Amino acid sequence: MMLKKTTQFKQLLQSNQLEFLLEAHDGLSAKIVEESGHKGIWGSGLGISAALGVRDNNEASWTQVLEVVEFMSDATTIPLLLDADTGYGNFNNVCRLVRKLEQRQVAAVCLEDKLFPKTNSFIGEQQPLADMDEFCGKIKAAKDTQHDADFCVVARIEAFIAGRGLNEALKRAYSYSQAGADAILVHSKWSNPDQILEFMKAWQAPCPVVIVPTMYFATPTSVFEEANVSMVIWANHLVRASIAAMQRVANTICHERSLMTVEDTIVPVREIFRLQDAATLKQAEAEYLPSRPAECGRAIVLAASKGADLGSLTDEKPKAMLHVQGKPLLQRLADHFHAVDIHDIIVVGGYKAEAITLPDVTVVVNAEYAQTKELYSLSMALDYVDRDVVISYGDILFKNYILLRLLNEPGDIVVNVDSNLSRIHVAHRFTDFVRCSRRYDADYFEEPVQLLEMSPSLLPDRADGEWIGLVKLSAEGGKHVHAGLEVLRSRKDFAALRMNDLFEWLLQQGHEIRVVYSNGHWLDIDDLEILSEAMKF
Repeated sequence: MMLKKTTQFKQLLQSNQLEFLLEAHDGLSAKIVEESGHKGIWGSGLGISAALGVRDNNEASWTQVLEVVEFMSDATTIPLLLDADTGYGNFNNVCRLVRKLEQRQVAAVCLEDKLFPKTNSFIGEQQPLADMDEFCGKIKAAKDTQHDADFCVVARIEAFIAGRGLNEALKRAYSYSQAGADAILVHSKWSNPDQILEFMKAWQAPCPVVIVPTMYFATPTSVFEEANVSMVIWANHLVRASIAAMQRVANTICHERSLMTVEDTIVPVREIFRLQDAATLKQAEAEYLPSRPAECGRAIVLAASKGADLGSLTDEKPKAMLHVQGKPLLQRLADHFHAVDIHDIIVVGGYKAEAITLPDVTVVVNAEYAQTKELYSLSMALDYVDRDVVISYGDILFKNYILLRLLNEPGDIVVNVDSNLSRIHVAHRFTDFVRCSRRYDADYFEEPVQLLEMSPSLLPDRADGEWIGLVKLSAEGGKHVHAGLEVLRSRKDFAALRMNDLFEWLLQQGHEIRVVYSNGHWLDIDDLEILSEAMKF
């Protein structure tokens, strides 16, 4: 059985080793703190006020802070120490605060001995301190109010911040300890730990000491351990990190007027869903909502070729199993599919199919791979085209956004087309040039784009782009593909047909094929030169 959060925190304070808390300012950051391995959370007043867009001067009301803290507590199982500034008023406000924190399973509260409204410790000099006896009354009121014996009150001493020196810091520390504080937080804004170490050397009471080394961050942790500090708070580093990341991404998007550069530098949306625990909601929906037909995405990867232009690299494995930056090409494709919740992956192998050893994929073997092309391989997996499916070549690399945009585009048959013809390698023996109803431009999103023609006989000056080897089919689109393959199978040259022949048949029958444009950001691993380029992709 998991210990109460209050008990967890009290054990951290009384631990015989140095313990650490990390700052959080909302439910998401609190969950990240827990997942990082930290044993406790510092509910930072600076962080919460910054996330709310106000100053750290009690501009956020105590009830607004309490609402944020409730989300933080609900999102985590480790204890939270709330930075409650001066207690938001006198002893009476502190009593009400303690009751509300206990109701929300907050483990502890930190009160600082300054005047309300407080000023951040790193702003200005000679900040006024609260009357020592009045502050002792707040501590006593908090301890008398708590119902949980393990709830802790940490008394924060600002004597060094106010320029009062060691004697004042010690006098206040002893008084607060005698008033019932469970720990003393001694604060300093010097760039070295001298004030803290001087305090620890003189401190004789058994009360644990907590420090916040924001300014003296270069001090080795071993120094704090040797000084018998009980707990270290990393006080504002997640909010600072988030600001840096958001500024960088926002500036890039504004400057480039595009998401392409940033998409692979930020977490995918699925990571947000994971942190939100969306999977639990899915389980609950299955239990409590009326049943409905299951939706299941699927991918078919055509990976039968050896890769004749890759030399001895493919003597013992198919091209799709070549390693690029430490992973097989096929694994990189599988990772893309997993990222969008496509876990049913069918791989059509051929040459050295036994070398396709990825977990959780179904391998279908095209034994005629040496005499056939990719349309024949697709026909081997036709039974799997019975629902929404993505069909992909097995030798392509691409950025995540390309697959996401393909999946988000409505239509029964949707292909991805690269509009950047300048990047096409002359070494390509077969290029799927296309003509579309509209060329790519900055406004192409305003109306759907249709495929008009896909043919290797198209010259670049007549083409609008190149199909990169990705197509999405709905269940209805799959029926059209079934029909097309049945017709094409009757042709004597079926073994030599390629995917463009299927698309051309579909167009001739009047079926709409939608186009999603991209602009580069993919590679077709056809030869050693492109493989070398892929190592830097």
